[in-house]
Amino acid sequence: MTEVKSVVRLAVRDGIGIITIDNPPVNAGSTAVRAGVLDCLAEAAQQDLGGIVIIGAGRSFVAGSDIREFGAPLAAPELPQVIAAIEDSPHPVCAAIHGASLGGGFELALGCDLRVAAPGAVLGLPEVTLGMVPGAGGTQRLPRLTGLAEAIALVCSGRRVKAPEALKLGMIDVLADSSEAEDLIAAATAAIRAAPIKRRLRDLAVPAADPEAVKAAEANALQRGKGRPNVAEAIRLVRLSADLPAEEALITERESFQQFRLQEEAFALRHLFFAERAATRIDGLDATPTQVMRVGLVGGGTMGQGICRAVLAANLPVTLVERDAEARDKAAAAITEALDASVAKGRLSAEAAEQRKALLSASDSMADLAECDLVIEAVFEDMAVKKELLTTLDGILKPGAILATNTSYLDIDEMASVTSRAGDIVGLHFFSPADIMKLLEIVRTGDSSDRTMATALAFGKKLGKQPVVARVAEGFIGNRIYAAYRRHAENLIEDGATPEEVDKAATEYGFAMGPFAVGDMSGLDIAWNMRKRQAATRDPAARYVDIPDRLCEAGRFGRKTGGGYYDYDSGKAQPSPAASAIIDAARADKGITPRTFTAQEIQDRLLGAILNEAALVLKEGVAQRPGDIDVTLVHGYGFPRWRGGPLWWASGETPQRVVAMMEAVAQAAGPASATGDVDAMLAPLRAEREEIEQRKSGHA
Repeated sequence: MTEVKSVVRLAVRDGIGIITIDNPPVNAGSTAVRAGVLDCLAEAAQQDLGGIVIIGAGRSFVAGSDIREFGAPLAAPELPQVIAAIEDSPHPVCAAIHGASLGGGFELALGCDLRVAAPGAVLGLPEVTLGMVPGAGGTQRLPRLTGLAEAIALVCSGRRVKAPEALKLGMIDVLADSSEAEDLIAAATAAIRAAPIKRRLRDLAVPAADPEAVKAAEANALQRGKGRPNVAEAIRLVRLSADLPAEEALITERESFQQFRLQEEAFALRHLFFAERAATRIDGLDATPTQVMRVGLVGGGTMGQGICRAVLAANLPVTLVERDAEARDKAAAAITEALDASVAKGRLSAEAAEQRKALLSASDSMADLAECDLVIEAVFEDMAVKKELLTTLDGILKPGAILATNTSYLDIDEMASVTSRAGDIVGLHFFSPADIMKLLEIVRTGDSSDRTMATALAFGKKLGKQPVVARVAEGFIGNRIYAAYRRHAENLIEDGATPEEVDKAATEYGFAMGPFAVGDMSGLDIAWNMRKRQAATRDPAARYVDIPDRLCEAGRFGRKTGGGYYDYDSGKAQPSPAASAIIDAARADKGITPRTFTAQEIQDRLLGAILNEAALVLKEGVAQRPGDIDVTLVHGYGFPRWRGGPLWWASGETPQRVVAMMEAVAQAAGPASATGDVDAMLAPLRAEREEIEQRKSGHA
């Protein structure tokens, strides 16, 4: 009882009961919170009150359920029981929402008679993004406020809705003037007194729906959700809100929730959820970040423009510098055009676009970067060019300003060596398009200070990115592992597979695209330039497939030249006789007799390559932890999110299968290839799975 009272308390003010949930840091809806709310409701029911306000202490209402509870038998009282008590309370109950009201937190609010939200509050049901479905009435009560089509979109996307939009959609009843607790309580009290009656959402009818709008919402949700079973089930549950009595539909929803929360996909996505949060931290880091008030950017090409748009979207002023007036104006015009295009497509308001344009200053003088707190270089991927630029910037930037490079592969320690501020230099590796892709590799050099790293992490958060910290190495985490994956894809086609077979096997596993389709899209010349740069240091005993070099020598760089591994005469990828002839010639020159591969063999070879290189990356300290690799591959390289990442997936496979995969990879790569200790890498994840099995059965 002591724990319950410590996290939830009841006070009475001016005839209104105030139930405060105080479970730092985000008021997660734990067993103690649920029990505490029940106790306070029972206590309030014995009093003559005008109503009850439920509010969260600290920075949030209830940011969601305690996700760790989902993998074990749920302890009583469960959330539906708490919501039933709210609905059965003799008093009208108003949720006073600030910060986050997500998942079970929003379902708790939906169980109340009224909802008042602060201007900065966000609301939503993210369960589908965690491999589950809402389980405490979210699919049944939300449609009664928003209608079926909107509810399908919200539930299946897990989208966080800001309070002003939530008011328009009907998700809340009142938008408060501020986030201050006293103001929220006053607004909630006023709402209760304006409508001092019970208003159970379950008793309301679902608004009449446009069948075509519902059908379109379903199709869009299934497409975005890549046809995952829980997405289809969420759609079915939302539809039940209009077809079944509320009590029956709520029972069905709870049964589905109980089923999906214990499936492999849900465990994989919960692993990824916690890995994403761990990736934002550096073990042992203790420093205060520098406040970034103005960002400088050198290089207005495709990548530079994307970075610029990402920074502008975070409401930070940007000084963009190009080599001359013509390049400056061209880059600024392209950014302006992209913002206007977003307005035309309805993705951005005209007002927001104008605000972002006003934050951009374009220049052809490096001197204009002198007062920037953070400067990012995004120029040509050439060490000499970058070292010359960093030397110039070192003499211009103010003391303490952080200098970041967007290099994808190059040695940042070598770049930093030409400056007098090695501690202020860091890698910020954005992924293209930089304003869309969430992954941001933050690369720590041998001299990067804690302040620099703390600032880089805070900057990534400000931009809404998913940061992963890496150490300096060829390709860092992501590109290094992807390069190994690509090399083994090339081994496969040299040995007899076709590009189409390899790509099909990859997409059937769940990758967004196959390796050869990706190469054609990004440009085969990029990796070609890297290989030429590495040629002098390449081990002559290592297996080297020259098929991609031959394609480039033939002018086949991919989509941009009309052909690479595929032909693009029709605009779509088609099998290429020219590429096939080049592949056949390469095999013949090495005396290779092509063999056939099953889809399973191709998948095991590709995944084995990822695992082997990941083990090397961890052993060398390039990545901090296994979860960081999972986050990197999911967010930056199209690995299927629902599998939790390559390392999590492999930890669930039998040791025998993993050993066979690694043997096949080693045999294909040849005796000169490095072999990682995959068993050691997977050991903590396998232990985590053992703990999960114990919790599922209630033994831990």
